[in-house]
Amino acid sequence: MKMSQNTSDKDDQSPSNKKNISLPISRVRLIMKSSPDVSSINQDALFLTTKATELFVQHLAVSSFNNGSGKETNSLSYSDLANTAEETETFHFLTDILPKKILARDYLKSLEQMQEEEADY
Repeated sequence: MKMSQNTSDKDDQSPSNKKNISLPISRVRLIMKSSPDVSSINQDALFLTTKATELFVQHLAVSSFNNGSGKETNSLSYSDLANTAEETETFHFLTDILPKKILARDYLKSLEQMQEEEADY
């Protein structure tokens, strides 16, 4: 069964589909179009990508909350997200995006140590 492009556009704009997602579809479309490999985006693919992204972010947030320190205060912090990315194999690919915070003085100390080690060689 083949549907016309106009029909699928109308289906995606229906109130029931819009209620199923929280992320703005236009933003996801913009991000997808920023890739040079993407020439056109099917409306179904756009909806599914948006929904999958939403579910992934929700899973990351719930995992971070359950493993984090915010249960007592009912809050989620950046450090909870960074710890989950570092400690959970499923989220390990996010360690570059969610690095643990480091104080400037600690970074400068480690930079000095690295420079001293290089000078020794």
